[in-house]
Amino acid sequence: MKKILIASVALAALSPLGAAAAERTLTISVYAFAQDDFKTLVYEPFEAKCGCKLVVETGNSVERLAKMEANKANPVVDLAAVSMADALAASRAGLIDKVDTAKLTNFSKLYDVAKDPNDDGMSVGYTFYATSIAYRSDKMKIDSWADLLKPEYVSHVAFPNVTTNQGPPALYMLGLALGKDTPDLKGPIEALGEKKDDIVTFYEKSSQLVQLMQQEEIWAAPIGRFSWAGFTKLDVPIAWATPKEGQTGGMNVLVLTKGSKNQDLAMQFMDFWLSTEIQTKLAEKLIDSPANSEVKLSEAAAGNLTYGEATAKSLKLIPSAVALDNRAGWLKTWNDKVGQ
Repeated sequence: MKKILIASVALAALSPLGAAAAERTLTISVYAFAQDDFKTLVYEPFEAKCGCKLVVETGNSVERLAKMEANKANPVVDLAAVSMADALAASRAGLIDKVDTAKLTNFSKLYDVAKDPNDDGMSVGYTFYATSIAYRSDKMKIDSWADLLKPEYVSHVAFPNVTTNQGPPALYMLGLALGKDTPDLKGPIEALGEKKDDIVTFYEKSSQLVQLMQQEEIWAAPIGRFSWAGFTKLDVPIAWATPKEGQTGGMNVLVLTKGSKNQDLAMQFMDFWLSTEIQTKLAEKLIDSPANSEVKLSEAAAGNLTYGEATAKSLKLIPSAVALDNRAGWLKTWNDKVGQ
């Protein structure tokens, strides 16, 4: 597993946090995404503030949760950034502690949806994203998620595989549109199965969609807002759909490792990450959509992110318990009706 040791850039004696944090090390576990920017915008400034050393471990969620489980008796990681569902899985496994939000000066600034995503007090959201449909506005009109399956459109559609982050949310919204919104997602999966020979591809990486759109092999695809910027650079008219059923999406959260000896420092880092200043810098770099409601963005950044109170309130997120309890069933139904 990749490990980056970031050296302290300020003397503890000069630190606003003082000698209490001197010579201390905080270990965090995060996604590998945009680490050069995180180092510059988040990690190094925090080290300068705390007079401590930050050790950053990266990897996919499976790897990182497995390491937390393996070191449960003697934790190595102090704080982790994971998805809502992974946070609930970690909670069920006894790997994380409650977050004392009274110690977070920036907690009150968060959108309500980010304050306690799993309704258990075990995580705090730091970014979320919308999922909707990117489509060729000169070729089609999208008023409903069900429009993707219209005979005149379906042969120009790419749909996310159920194993991807976008798969279940897109299926959930399709189910709402079809009046088949049970947690097992059986209705929308069966509907896709009936059209599987018409659909261009069940994609696994959103990066392939921009080229397919440019080549006019597809006209529409459900995507996360974080993928939108690439579509805006195409020389064809692309729109972001606002279907009548609404938008779905996902959220990433911060959790504290149970038994960590550095929870006070981890809380300070969590608060720093949630601050208006840091959330603004990350958003302007198009790295994360802000969970802090006080963030004010340029028009260019706002147009490429999931931004604003109205958007935050409108997101229809799959509850983590539903995701965890149904994942195996979703995959089985998908393999039976759509194929691998």
